[in-house]
Amino acid sequence: MKEIVADTKQIAYCGLYCGSCNKYLKGSCPGCAGNDKATWCKIRSCNMEHGYASCADCKEFANPMDCKKFNNFVSKIFAFIFKSDRAACINMIKTNGYESFANYMAENKLQSVKRK
Repeated sequence: MKEIVADTKQIAYCGLYCGSCNKYLKGSCPGCAGNDKATWCKIRSCNMEHGYASCADCKEFANPMDCKKFNNFVSKIFAFIFKSDRAACINMIKTNGYESFANYMAENKLQSVKRK
């Protein structure tokens, strides 16, 4: 099993931190950026098309919740089930930067900022 480390390359396009995910740590998932099978993910596709590291770099939507690709029915179910708040992750990246976000997530062993 891999060790949780701070690595900006493990920040998913949607703001989740793959570096703390059990599937990633067990080697059964390559993480968002390396997951070529995730062609279904519109967030991933959009970020790759625009050359963004994540939705934090988006020039069109200051608030990711205004984006229909980011804030859709499936994402709401995902957030409810996993008690995740991807928008809070994106806002944390915007405020503190990628390096600080990766450090925080790794130190606290979090995949996402928890929903309140």
